[in-house]
Amino acid sequence: MFVLSIANSKSNYKPNAYMLTKVGREVLRKTPHDVVVLSAVRSPIARAFKGGFKDLWPEEILMPVMQAAVQRAKIQPEDVNDVLIGNVLAELGFAKTGRMALNAAGFPNSTTFHTTNRQCSSSLQAITHISHAIMVGQIDVGMGGGVESMTRCYTTRGIPVDVSPTLINSPIKDARDCIMPMGVTSENVAERYGIPRQEQDEYAVESQRRASEAQKSGLFEKEIIPINARYINEETKEEGQRLIALDEGIRHGVTYEKLAKLKPAFKENGGSTAGNSSQISDGASSVILARRSWAEERGLKPIGRFVGTQVAGNAPDEMGISPVYAFPRLYKYTGIEQKDVDVFEINEAFASQTIYILRKLGLDPAKVNPRGGAIALGHPVGATGGRQTATLFAELERQDKELGIVSMCASTGLGVASLFIRE
Repeated sequence: MFVLSIANSKSNYKPNAYMLTKVGREVLRKTPHDVVVLSAVRSPIARAFKGGFKDLWPEEILMPVMQAAVQRAKIQPEDVNDVLIGNVLAELGFAKTGRMALNAAGFPNSTTFHTTNRQCSSSLQAITHISHAIMVGQIDVGMGGGVESMTRCYTTRGIPVDVSPTLINSPIKDARDCIMPMGVTSENVAERYGIPRQEQDEYAVESQRRASEAQKSGLFEKEIIPINARYINEETKEEGQRLIALDEGIRHGVTYEKLAKLKPAFKENGGSTAGNSSQISDGASSVILARRSWAEERGLKPIGRFVGTQVAGNAPDEMGISPVYAFPRLYKYTGIEQKDVDVFEINEAFASQTIYILRKLGLDPAKVNPRGGAIALGHPVGATGGRQTATLFAELERQDKELGIVSMCASTGLGVASLFIRE
């Protein structure tokens, strides 16, 4: 059962250069060429279709978050050389409207813009690509993040209509499975790896409990940028403004008994429901990254640094388990061991696949999503990796710990994991 008290499970463990392996100690060693994190912020996460951002376009959600990221980093917009924003569902790949938002936010034309789409890991991929550009000397400062308005872009039509009929009917099963509905992949994981409905609902209750406790205690306030959102009354059609400052998906006081009454969402007699799956949401995130030498020359104090990312693939019809392949690659690449990591932010696409990841990797549940995950907070797909990064650094600071991993599965069978270190 996932009834776990965070307060009672806190550990005094803190990694240091003596406890890590020789290779791992190199990760903690600071160099002028490090990619440091100067700020990591996010919007509140609003419910799609009827939440606080229902009348905003994605670029309107992103713009104030980009502005705040620069302000928190204590730099000027013109200091940012390049911006990469992850997005999955927007029209035209968000390339033109994203540049519009950048210019409207006060960035000069010299700050360039582009987008990336690696499904649910898009904003984490954006952070990774910007970090790589800094590593090779292409830029000194960049912004990586993501945005998604699932209200304006999400479709529940099922199989896409604008896909090659040849590939839809391909004799290669893995090719056909790339457009399998995500809920069906969740049911596959539950059936194949023995994860019953009760365990999924219990996990969801714990995610909600943690998030509820965190929100009531004001623990999300540091990472969230409140947004003054346009709001149209559906009955009167009158337009007004609302300040959106809190995540809207948290269900305070939810119980296992309540979740157990929900009907399966994707398969008759299945285990995945609206209560134990990630929520369809709107939101944005932004992270400012820079070369350490550049930051030190200007007297800037980083909140942490980016170490590296690893991506691994698996079968599309059970895409949710993919992080179990990415984690070992990340450990090998960075030289750390799992016991060295203090906090894991793993996206809760579905309770089924998250439970499998915890079980397969042998992770301590107390270290995973200690303030709740996407089941409670919501999952604006293109923005979630940046949201997790902001949440990770805020939690590492609260716990006074150092090492954290952000990870998620992504549609078509992609597992992504990144290591960050708090400073």
